[in-house]
Amino acid sequence: MDQSLLVMIPGPTPVARPVQDEMGREIQAFGDPRFVADYKSVIADLASLFNCGGKTFAIAGTGTLAMEMAIANSTRAGDSVLVVSNGFFGDRFADICARKGLYADVLNARWGECVSVAAVKQKLLEKHYAAITVTHVDTSTGVRAPIAEIGALTLDCPDTIYIVDGVAATGGEFTDFDGMHIDILFTGSQKAFGVCPGMLMAWASKKAIARRRALGTIPEYYIDFEKWLPVMEDPAKYFATPAINLVWALKKSLEIIKEEGVTARFSRHEANARALQAAFESLGLVVLAKPVCRAVTLSCLVYPDGVDDGAFRKAMMREGVIVAGALGAYAGKAFRVGHMGNITRNDMVVLLGAIERALISCGAPVKPGGGIGAYCAALSQA
Repeated sequence: MDQSLLVMIPGPTPVARPVQDEMGREIQAFGDPRFVADYKSVIADLASLFNCGGKTFAIAGTGTLAMEMAIANSTRAGDSVLVVSNGFFGDRFADICARKGLYADVLNARWGECVSVAAVKQKLLEKHYAAITVTHVDTSTGVRAPIAEIGALTLDCPDTIYIVDGVAATGGEFTDFDGMHIDILFTGSQKAFGVCPGMLMAWASKKAIARRRALGTIPEYYIDFEKWLPVMEDPAKYFATPAINLVWALKKSLEIIKEEGVTARFSRHEANARALQAAFESLGLVVLAKPVCRAVTLSCLVYPDGVDDGAFRKAMMREGVIVAGALGAYAGKAFRVGHMGNITRNDMVVLLGAIERALISCGAPVKPGGGIGAYCAALSQA
């Protein structure tokens, strides 16, 4: 049964067969000129696709490790950091900062809403911050932050490093690294890139690299930019063993993105998400994120009255689809669906059909086919 489940959680996302095939290739030595060339192409493509004129990193690790990497290379103990949080994963930055001896001021939004640009501007006027962190899309809420507008504010803060958590966004949501004045951006392989978990990708501006060098020796070892920069500039060099098959899988994912076209990929995510969210609402589900700040990569959906979370998700598994539970105050009251990466419209029809039947089995007054019809109608108008 497990093998037939359609995985529709906010990550890992479904992995396309060509990407899966790269995971099964015969291993090569990390110094093999063929692998070195492949690794080099991945680094170059990540820079060009997301308009980064600084340095790009692709190394073994998770999105959470990348969060630590961003903080470690831009701050020293005693610094102040402004944390802009729109949910559970934004709050994680505060914990990371506390463990490093930093002073974190946290701007929180009500779940389903995002911190306003005006509120961020006011905090930046009140105090000097070594860094500001913003989660582009918070996986717990499905809220999208206005990262371009916040980036524009940082132009008046030349000594502040602008850090964007793109784990649930980059590759699905529009992202222009240099154009949005981002200093450090990071994501994980298992989200909108549609690769198995296990790799982090990070982008660093020239300003961020200069900050790292100004810090001198830092306590962190594996996630030190200075350890990885020689390898990223020449993958024939060695610091730590690369995840060879994951690099190949990421290379294939980037080929898929290039073939689709970055702009077309963003447009596909946008059209698909808005059609899906219309379909969800037609079934009596409430999209937690307000319309003005809804992400295109995932949705957190609040149940109609009377629907039991455990019973619903078990019914979904019987239908061959797995969705994620909600977090925080919405645990047991909502579920989360990922709709990013290399998913197809056929996947969405399967998802919606399963949701309809699961809701009906839980006693919700749902008309069979209503959600699928709403989805197809919205797509036809996109």
